[in-house]
Amino acid sequence: MKKSRIIPEDLVHYRWISQPVISAKGQVAYVEQTIDQVKNEYNTQIRGISLDGTEDVALTHGTKDTSPAWSPDGSELTFIRSTQAGRGLWSLQTEGAEPTMLISPEYKIISYIWSPDGKYIAFTSKVQLNTVERLDDEKPSTESTELVALSTTVLRGKVYERTTPKEEGSGWWDGQYSHLFLYELHGGQITQMTPELWNITTPVWSPDSLNLAFISKQAKEEGMDPDLQYHTDVYMVHVEEKGEAEPVKITDSSLQIGQFSFTPDGKQLILIASDRKFGSGSHHRLYTIPAQRGMPRLFAPELDMQIGNAALGDMKSASASPSPVISRSFPQQGVYVLGTHHGNVDVYQIESDGSWEVITPAGEKDVYQYTLSADERTLVVAALTDTHPGELYIVDTGSRTMSRLTRRNDEFMNKRIVNVPKRIQFSSSDGRLVHGWLAMPDIRSKEKFPLILQIHGGPHAMYSGSYSHEMQTLIAEGYAVLWINPRGSMGYGQEFAQACRGDFGGGDYRDLMEAVDYVLTSYSILDESRLGVAGGSYGGVMTNWIVAHSNRFRAAVTQRCISNWLSMYGTSDIGISYVEGVVGGNPAEHAEFLWSRSPLAHAHKIDTPLLIMHGEQDYRTPIAQAEELYTTLKRYGKTTKLIRYPGSNHSLLKSGKPSLRVDSFEQVNAWFKQFL
Repeated sequence: MKKSRIIPEDLVHYRWISQPVISAKGQVAYVEQTIDQVKNEYNTQIRGISLDGTEDVALTHGTKDTSPAWSPDGSELTFIRSTQAGRGLWSLQTEGAEPTMLISPEYKIISYIWSPDGKYIAFTSKVQLNTVERLDDEKPSTESTELVALSTTVLRGKVYERTTPKEEGSGWWDGQYSHLFLYELHGGQITQMTPELWNITTPVWSPDSLNLAFISKQAKEEGMDPDLQYHTDVYMVHVEEKGEAEPVKITDSSLQIGQFSFTPDGKQLILIASDRKFGSGSHHRLYTIPAQRGMPRLFAPELDMQIGNAALGDMKSASASPSPVISRSFPQQGVYVLGTHHGNVDVYQIESDGSWEVITPAGEKDVYQYTLSADERTLVVAALTDTHPGELYIVDTGSRTMSRLTRRNDEFMNKRIVNVPKRIQFSSSDGRLVHGWLAMPDIRSKEKFPLILQIHGGPHAMYSGSYSHEMQTLIAEGYAVLWINPRGSMGYGQEFAQACRGDFGGGDYRDLMEAVDYVLTSYSILDESRLGVAGGSYGGVMTNWIVAHSNRFRAAVTQRCISNWLSMYGTSDIGISYVEGVVGGNPAEHAEFLWSRSPLAHAHKIDTPLLIMHGEQDYRTPIAQAEELYTTLKRYGKTTKLIRYPGSNHSLLKSGKPSLRVDSFEQVNAWFKQFL
């Protein structure tokens, strides 16, 4: 069978696999996301498959079903179904039967978790507090009814007093707080467990089902600003108190906690957290703390690795790293976590003595989610490889062997040519080992290939060698594509991860340029006269910086970029923390430094044709960053084009409207074709 090259429109054929969960009876449920081309949106449904790979069937038939979870005895599968009314919780007790609604969609459930004894389901939901008071205490008279009705339709200004009143992906703050609720399976009673101004995430049950713990950030001391506090804490409530008592703080406000789990005996918590010593460039590490309060202690303190998944890519529909999974025989056996290391994300087992072992076998992969069977003999992982989009794999924890469980993308992928990247590494001019990948087209040509340098976002993230639609569409057009992890990337130790802080456009710039030098010297098939550069977010600011300081590239594409650190400070949802913590200053005290490191200050020197692409609802790197750059380039008569994507935020290339994602790939290909 003749295979065809991958084109941008092929995005609609993928099936994104995520959220695997194993029942006590050994059945795996997972979420499959597909694209509805007519509605230009994503559909999700729950599927089920046995551990031997048979009977891969649809368990639900909604178009917005996610978050599957098995009851403790494995007899019942619950899931969240989204409708126009909201997000409700549904239950499926027999395969083939119609699901029943447990919790109304009006609760707009964010997340939920079964109690170990199967009697309760804890869930989180947002609550609107009535903070608007009447200007006077008089009730309107009957004569003024018409006036009152009229006044309710009058638009008024939206008032904000928070330091950071907006958030990427959520928009401007709506005054709602996320709270913890308890649903009783017997009787259906729902109780709110947290009072007043709580914002909570990640509810976790104690093993005896008597307590619920969760993560929150409280700033109750006078003068504290929660938007400027980067720590989070674990709090606990007793189930029998039914929300009548204030939650008890367990941790000491010294860590930014992402996920946590109870040890099987309920006496300790295992945290995935950061001490923020190097700001956003700080590793997430493992900590233990007594469940009845105490000081956190590093678990495996000698391990110099980012815990969790820090790999970027456009082929993951769910990117949240799971909580640590703790062995039933803890502390004799250790903790299962994801680890980001040298361009791969694998499942690691970390022991209390500090030793560690990779559970998933060697090879290019990005494991983004996993689940462990009750007997701890089997891991089911959701992973990308260098040759294939995300699927589920079975890992034998004893033999460390891995085999494919699902094959949802095989029919499409068997008809396409996949260009597998090759790992490269070189020593930078100051002696750092820099690692990346180079992919060549499969085209037989007497001419040399043009080369495109791709730069990842972050900067504290990591490229992997795993399958990427974006990369494959470029390679299929006849370009060699290079992507590396310059200093500042996760996966190469704490010192490497924080090495770009305060030095934007310094060592990271040299790493990128020296990577191009290395492959041009090593591969004679590459054409040094036809070079392109592209990147998004941090990759966008570095693209801008590169073309403002070098004319060696014949074309460039900058997406969701930053051009001006001075304006970024006050307009981004992370402007204060990012500009102060990563770039190294603020406009009041370091304006000259920030301007000198802003690509906009050097934009008049840009001669490389530059395509600028940005989402109009981007709150992480607001679209004004693109507009400032575009206006300056046009003022100086430079070759440029601005493409604005309506209704799109910072995640356009990963989860934006399918048609806009396809268009963005096509626009990039057309730009490089025009100039390379």
